Amino acid sequence: MFGSIGPTEILLVLLIIVIIFGAKRLPELGRAMGEGIKNFKRSLSSKEEKKETEKNEKKEE
Repeated sequence: MFGSIGPTEILLVLLIIVIIFGAKRLPELGRAMGEGIKNFKRSLSSKEEKKETEKNEKKEE
């Protein structure tokens, strides 16, 4: 259904984003998305560490 995305499609999407949000807000949006991704990764890794610690505690018992 969806083929590979070419440079024309990427430019079109970027143009629409600039029109909707404006050039001044784009850095803010990028920063907010980056922080959101960092927090998501951090929460995933902390959950994995918690599971591993619980496994190790059960093995020691």
